[in-house]
Amino acid sequence: MSSRQLFRPRANTVSRIVVYGSVPLCLVAAAWSIALARSSWRTQQDRFVQQPVPFSHEHHVGGLGIDCRYCHTSVETSAFAGMPPTQTCMTCHSQLWRQADMLEPVRRSARTGQPLRWTRVNDLPDFVYFNHSVHIHRGVPCSTCHGRVDRMPLMRQARSLAMQWCLGCHEHPSPHIGAANPFDPAARPAMALGKHPRAVLDSRGDPLPRLLECSICHR
Repeated sequence: MSSRQLFRPRANTVSRIVVYGSVPLCLVAAAWSIALARSSWRTQQDRFVQQPVPFSHEHHVGGLGIDCRYCHTSVETSAFAGMPPTQTCMTCHSQLWRQADMLEPVRRSARTGQPLRWTRVNDLPDFVYFNHSVHIHRGVPCSTCHGRVDRMPLMRQARSLAMQWCLGCHEHPSPHIGAANPFDPAARPAMALGKHPRAVLDSRGDPLPRLLECSICHR
């Protein structure tokens, strides 16, 4: 019996091209995936979001010198920094800029009792736990995560908030803590001022090697 050839001789060449060509294609795909994951399109860094009122931190913080805690009242005591109720806005705007068109949503909220629906700018995934009060009590300046809000006409996400970025502080916390007034937009950590910050301790007074444990942020 005569055997019949299933593949032509050029099939060997094609198979080599496919095998050897798949390696660089896989490397390119992997590099593209990593670049995409770290891009501002994915992390939303430096992106602005639509808000019911174009609130300017540059004006209120940089110009008027309003302290962060005036609006974000629970930042020292809670995981969530808190958002200002309409009454906080109306403390001033019942007297100032009373007829400004851009403030009509605030006045309508005060009339109807319906709260303003602010869109979160720094919005971590639901599986990430972040506690504002812990970081504030360690002297981490607000600007470390939020950037110089006193220079932002509209609020934007100043950092990537990626896991790698967070781990950078958790691996070496000392250079990022110990600010005398973390609410000062220009606050600098203790080491930046040539001082040695107090040790990073837990409630028992022990060092915190657990900063790199998964359960710190993923609970």
